[in-house]
Amino acid sequence: MKRKCPICKAETDSTIHADFPFCSERCRDRDLGNWASEKYAVSEAIFDEDDVADNERNTMVLPLDDDLESSNDPER
Repeated sequence: MKRKCPICKAETDSTIHADFPFCSERCRDRDLGNWASEKYAVSEAIFDEDDVADNERNTMVLPLDDDLESSNDPER
């Protein structure tokens, strides 16, 4: 698999580079340092953890369009 190194943007290849997706150990360590110094952050949760614990889920059920059902029904 070929990708660009997320740090220096050099071409990397999973069959060649042992540090894939990074091009080198230096870039891999630099990425680790970015996480350690909190330069990166994981986004906020899209749901409330209390709702998940209470098994309360806000689920929206949308009706199917009649045209979708009729395409598979030979009697229509």
